[in-house]
Amino acid sequence: MKKNIINESVISFPALSRNESFARSAAAAFASQTDPTVAEIAAVKTAVSEAVTNSIVHGYRDAAGTVTLVLRLYADGTLYIAVKDRGRGIADITQAMQPMFSTAPAEEERSGLGFTVMESFMDSVRVRSAVGKGTTVVMEKRMKSRERCLVGR
Repeated sequence: MKKNIINESVISFPALSRNESFARSAAAAFASQTDPTVAEIAAVKTAVSEAVTNSIVHGYRDAAGTVTLVLRLYADGTLYIAVKDRGRGIADITQAMQPMFSTAPAEEERSGLGFTVMESFMDSVRVRSAVGKGTTVVMEKRMKSRERCLVGR
């Protein structure tokens, strides 16, 4: 069943750590059309921050690249967020999604909790990846505030 998209935005930016805050703010601004609670905005910002940071740190380790952020709002109040890169890719997605797993060098002190954090703040997290071709993280969150807005019409 195809969902009815009521709004969509696609933003691409260089895979630079300073753009992580831009992506987080862009996602929060997009989500604001749902009249979200503070907790909903915090959840969206945190999940996007983790996904974009993963693209920059792991996908493009020592390489230039682009991150694409796809934002959609469906009529049922679901916020769809995809973070895409064309970086290194993930060899074993199941392993990568395990808490405490990280491919970062030990001296970088990465926690390996990025996917765990995303899953704790979003209703669903799906990952598609191919080594040498990149990774797409798709997250969805049903915005409860959006449901309140639709009922109040």
